[in-house]
Amino acid sequence: MATPVTDTSSAPDGSERRSRLRQYQVQLLERMQAAKSGAAAAGRELGVLVGERRCLLDLTQVSEIVPLQPLAQVPLTQDWYLGLANIRGNLTGVIDLARYMGGPVTPVGAEQRLVNFAPGLQFNCALLVGRVLGLRRLDEMDSDAAAGLEAQDAPWCEQHFLDHDGQRWTRIDLAELVKATRFLQVGL
Repeated sequence: MATPVTDTSSAPDGSERRSRLRQYQVQLLERMQAAKSGAAAAGRELGVLVGERRCLLDLTQVSEIVPLQPLAQVPLTQDWYLGLANIRGNLTGVIDLARYMGGPVTPVGAEQRLVNFAPGLQFNCALLVGRVLGLRRLDEMDSDAAAGLEAQDAPWCEQHFLDHDGQRWTRIDLAELVKATRFLQVGL
């Protein structure tokens, strides 16, 4: 009796996708921990998509990346403040960074992630990003001072870079962002 041939080209089922996602998150967390323990001097940053803008986050300012969680809306708040999420037993405020920066609302889908602030920032918050783009190295990019003059950005996003493909990146300093008066005023 012949054994049936399994088609390996079909899409993975839900449990296999969750397993792959967990593996990816573990690898990314290991890289982030390595960056915090010394590799950060090499200028490794987490690349994320915020609206249409490519952004860099200092790995020492990020604790983890998680899939979008159910949110409890908070009445009478700014439209960029999405509400509270229960992330590993902690209530965490969630900000749509694209909307905060004046862009459109980030659409909810499979690629969106929450990027939690590092405990050292003492600010229990997560940013909703459109997609995680992986790790980037600042020493492989060129400073783009002209972009900063055009954008007239706040102190938390003044640094701009160009990668070897000519793509512009904005570096978000979360430590400066949590000091911004507007960021602290989520109420209407």
